[in-house]
Amino acid sequence: MARRDFGYLPRENPCAQCGAPIAAPDWTENGPRRISYLWHCKACDYKFEAVAFYDASHSDQQALAA
Repeated sequence: MARRDFGYLPRENPCAQCGAPIAAPDWTENGPRRISYLWHCKACDYKFEAVAFYDASHSDQQALAA
């Protein structure tokens, strides 16, 4: 079985609805100068998306917002 490295994923993001910590996003999607995270709170069943945008002059590791 292949091992996936999740070291780059955000951890313990608070739920946008109830504030409970969410261990890791359910889904990530990379695009040009952005990365999207889909979060699902198991405490209140709320689902939401967070998007980080990158400035063209910055490397892909320096998010402007999340």
